[in-house]
Amino acid sequence: MRVLFLTHSYPRWSGDAAGSFLLRLAQALAPRGIEVAVVAPSAPGVSTREVLEGIPVTRFRYAPASWETLAYTGNMAEDVRRTWSARLALVGLLAAGTACTLRAQRVFAPDIIHAHWWFPAGIVGRLASAMTRTPLVLTMHGSDVRFATSLRPARPFFRWVAGHAAAVTTVSTWLAQQAAAIAPTLRPWVQPMPVATELFALAQQDRDPQRILFVGRLNEQKGIARLLDAMARLAVPATLDVVGDGPDAGALLLRAQRLGLTDRIRWHGALPHPAMAAFYQRAAVLAVPSLGEGLGLTAVEAQLCGTPVVAFDSGGVGDTLRVNETGLLGRAGDIEDFAAALDSLLTDPLRARAMGAAGAAWARERFSPDAVATQYAEIYRGALAS
Repeated sequence: MRVLFLTHSYPRWSGDAAGSFLLRLAQALAPRGIEVAVVAPSAPGVSTREVLEGIPVTRFRYAPASWETLAYTGNMAEDVRRTWSARLALVGLLAAGTACTLRAQRVFAPDIIHAHWWFPAGIVGRLASAMTRTPLVLTMHGSDVRFATSLRPARPFFRWVAGHAAAVTTVSTWLAQQAAAIAPTLRPWVQPMPVATELFALAQQDRDPQRILFVGRLNEQKGIARLLDAMARLAVPATLDVVGDGPDAGALLLRAQRLGLTDRIRWHGALPHPAMAAFYQRAAVLAVPSLGEGLGLTAVEAQLCGTPVVAFDSGGVGDTLRVNETGLLGRAGDIEDFAAALDSLLTDPLRARAMGAAGAAWARERFSPDAVATQYAEIYRGALAS
């Protein structure tokens, strides 16, 4: 079987975190006799055609170089709302993506088109599927569902794409519910993306019992501002490692200063994916202060390293842990409750260690590439049969 992945986020080089779960899925499908090729937008410094860690990738240009900023940044929707150049680049992305996909179909001859995120890749996949009568499998990851939920004019396009797919999946139960609220006849499969179990594992090293870790974009949705507010309310003088970058970096530095947290926070910027294991293995707890998260694979990576998780009871994060067994959930948006959950683990290292050990076993069973690829192989076979 041959499957063509369409996506706007995919690793640009070995170790790149952008869409790395798609590379892992593609690699895990190979032993099952499923050959994957990828079509993705261009990015500075990358080849238009390459084989990245065994998977062929074709990247297409969609605008002048200075305008090619929609993919890989996590800011596509905001940029399109804000500037005309981004809107024009989006038109180019859809047109160039469709043309590149049709060329890839002639060369690769896929049995299945698998579009990741209904927008923009799902639009391209729907057009290509109709033109070539190739079954479409659609996976929604979170930001795309939020886009359809928040922007009413997008909903007919969402229903047009999802309604013509041979199979629809979401990476969490919450996303399946959100998608079904927009398209009531939709019954998505819930199937998460895989985590790099070869990178993230238990390690024989001492943890800092009062070290908190945050991993993610520095923006409003990921919620690090809420984490800083919770830090200021902790009963213990915990430290915080922040791994990631984003548009709110400057404002967050000022917020930390106003809260008197400057000396307790280390800002590491964005790091290659393989470098993250050491941070998870040293931390006492991973904080996930986002609201409306599609899934939250950082929580899974942390548990694989034996690190318990504290998150808000919001979005799909609940699918990534077992409450009171591998992590804790605070009431959505309640800073005091979030701080109390952090304190409960920071002041009880034996409980934190037990949660971490339970989380490592559970996460490996649920989110390993082998387990996820097995499910997607079944989904593909079902799509072909239908």
